[in-house]
Amino acid sequence: MISAGNVYLAVDLGAESGRVVAGHFDGKRIALEPLHRFPNGPVDVQGTLFWDVLRLWSDIKIGLGKAAAEYGDRIVGIGLDTWGVDYGLLGRDGTLLGNPYHYRDSRTDGMMEAAFRRVPRGEVFARTGIQFMQLNTLFQLVAMVEAGSSVLDVAETLLTMPDLINYWLTGRRANEFTIATTTQCYDPRAGDWAYGMLEKLGIPTRLFGAIVPPGTVLGPLQASVAAETGLGAVPVIAPATHDTGSAVAAVPMDPDNAIYLSSGTWSLMGVESKAPIIDDRMLTWNLTNEGGVDGTFRILKNIMGLWLVQECRREWQRTGEDYDYGEMVEMAAAAPAFGPIVSPSDSRFLAPGDMTSRIRAACRDVGQAPPESKGAILRCALESLALEYRWVAERLDELTGKRLGTIHIIGGGAQNELLDQLAADATGRTVVTGPIEATALGNVLVQAKALGHIGSIAEGREVVKASFELKTFEPRDTARWDDVYARYLQIRGE
Repeated sequence: MISAGNVYLAVDLGAESGRVVAGHFDGKRIALEPLHRFPNGPVDVQGTLFWDVLRLWSDIKIGLGKAAAEYGDRIVGIGLDTWGVDYGLLGRDGTLLGNPYHYRDSRTDGMMEAAFRRVPRGEVFARTGIQFMQLNTLFQLVAMVEAGSSVLDVAETLLTMPDLINYWLTGRRANEFTIATTTQCYDPRAGDWAYGMLEKLGIPTRLFGAIVPPGTVLGPLQASVAAETGLGAVPVIAPATHDTGSAVAAVPMDPDNAIYLSSGTWSLMGVESKAPIIDDRMLTWNLTNEGGVDGTFRILKNIMGLWLVQECRREWQRTGEDYDYGEMVEMAAAAPAFGPIVSPSDSRFLAPGDMTSRIRAACRDVGQAPPESKGAILRCALESLALEYRWVAERLDELTGKRLGTIHIIGGGAQNELLDQLAADATGRTVVTGPIEATALGNVLVQAKALGHIGSIAEGREVVKASFELKTFEPRDTARWDDVYARYLQIRGE
């Protein structure tokens, strides 16, 4: 651990857990120290899924208090990032009007079709450049319009999850760029909200406020929070508040010649671009343009990711079989290769619960013998993910006009070395893994740049290279994967 230098606090909220991390930077190397971890997940209330945002807020303050007790005046900044699309609605006096909905709640079933009856699908994409998923903020808001929501009638401000918590930290209402782009309510070519489209959908445009770039100093910690936590008037900085935006900022890559893959509950796979790409190819392939740091865009595909594995684990836990992820990787590795496969983008996998039955049903529906053992189910999920990575990589090659020979896998999923090797084998590309804690690192790097402690994100990426060990996986047995990929394309409907 670096014993001197500045300390930056990164609050990182994911779909399964949250943490407050101390980022230590001595000007040459960076190190992370977890200070407080806490669980996260959906709360079911009469069949509706919500986030327990007040408990998250309480845990954030506990973590900040631990940081104050440990590092005091060495703390120079606080930054927060979360998952995308979800939001809170505030009343005229700034009061939160109910618990934020969880993006996996079923209220968005059929809402894309409802939206397209008012605004054609092609027009929505032309305005926003965002991948169509029913969980997007846009379709959550359409669900409220369709239901005649009384909350929507009285709400004055929409704040995405990180914007909401930053409001509680500082008292300032602002919409940070990277998270705003995940909503499918933002027009990247206009550089503002897609007001005309929102009006056609019946969504009140008064909800949408000023957009600020990543690296904006929002203000000092509110006095009440500072007093409760023991911190001083530490500046709160909006990093890339979308967790993938922060993660990509820390990828130790050549952005002109590499693919990044942020691996966790979701797999977010793409390239960094100086401008959005909004054309028929992107629409056909359902790729997306999300905001990045320093005015860049992340051209990427949201892939269901290790959610399939996580849900299998939860399902088995409910029956008294509790496997850790290491044991599950061993089970998958021991299962036969090149068995049944599924498309991770199959909508039946979106909701929580009963994942093993859904995987088996997906296999039967296309004439495959379903996997029976737990190891075979896990192998099916991992090989299917690797094949989807190949499909996305080929689309990215076409968009950039060159073969991108290296995939950088970051995030917690990078620890799954079986999936790392499968990704190399299936795509025929070199896979480089690490850092695992890319999201917190990117959060810290943007804070450091905002405060003038580093000159650029490129400089920050060099710091990451100097601070963390990376691992390389070279492709093997690619010929057999070519045969399986042909089968995968049929299952995918290509």
